[in-house]
Amino acid sequence: MREIARGLQFPEGPVALRDGSVLLVEIQRGTLSRVWPDGRVDVVAELGGGPNGAAIGPDGAAYVCNNGGFEWHDQNGFTTPGNQSADYKGGSIQRVILDGPDAGAFTDLYTEVGGRGLRGPNDIVFDSHGGFWFTDLGKRRPRDFDTGAVYYATTDGSSITEVVHPMMQPNGIGLSPDGSRLYVAETGPGRVWYWDVAGPGQLRPADRPTGPGGASLLHGFAGYQLLDSLAVDSEGNVCVATLATGAVSVLNPDGTLERQVPVPEPDPYVTNICFAGADSRTAWITSSGLGRLYATEWHCPGLDLAFQA
Repeated sequence: MREIARGLQFPEGPVALRDGSVLLVEIQRGTLSRVWPDGRVDVVAELGGGPNGAAIGPDGAAYVCNNGGFEWHDQNGFTTPGNQSADYKGGSIQRVILDGPDAGAFTDLYTEVGGRGLRGPNDIVFDSHGGFWFTDLGKRRPRDFDTGAVYYATTDGSSITEVVHPMMQPNGIGLSPDGSRLYVAETGPGRVWYWDVAGPGQLRPADRPTGPGGASLLHGFAGYQLLDSLAVDSEGNVCVATLATGAVSVLNPDGTLERQVPVPEPDPYVTNICFAGADSRTAWITSSGLGRLYATEWHCPGLDLAFQA
């Protein structure tokens, strides 16, 4: 595993681009940024709030989950997110233009669902139909916190649907290689759930469901292991960032924990992983507490995400 960049302000949501650069958010900085292979970092857009998960849509724009902002702390040398920020203005899905004369311009595509404001949108994945699934983890305050949900929306701003509610801190979200399964990781409970996908924005409950919205349990982590974002590789393994442990955990499609991949310098805030695509074994991992981006060779090729190319 090699270090690509350091000094990032709580990086998350990496997206590997075909030119060798990695698009990511810096949550504490409030930006969508691009990291080049030589470690240079360019700001793509000043989004404010708390930009979180990101993905490339069918129109070539970046779609960003903005959680509205955290309080920030230094804990034993690690940058750590806390409660809802004092200047929190609500959560949103933002569309960012990446190319051309308007590069860096953005719009708030969605801020509410059925009159209810989005609270803390977190992670996002596009399906082959051009719509996207995303999680809303919610926000934490000194004496209470929100229940979370899974949503499905379209890129034209015309349709957003709450598909699963309630969930406990839904965070990472991803699709199986054939798009037939939707995976979601819950942070605090340390569980990864899955549903069969019945169609765009539609999930089919399991015959013997054990979880929210008719979900089936893929894996429940033992001990104090919290979950963040995830990616799926070409073998269908669910690769989920595991907080506290400071590693990426690899779950095969039957739920077996195959191994855990730590970062070189221990960091309890390993938050995400992404792959370049089906023709590459390179994976990028965000080590957010220390502000690092790493690259490593994976045991199998990555997965071509819808529209990433």
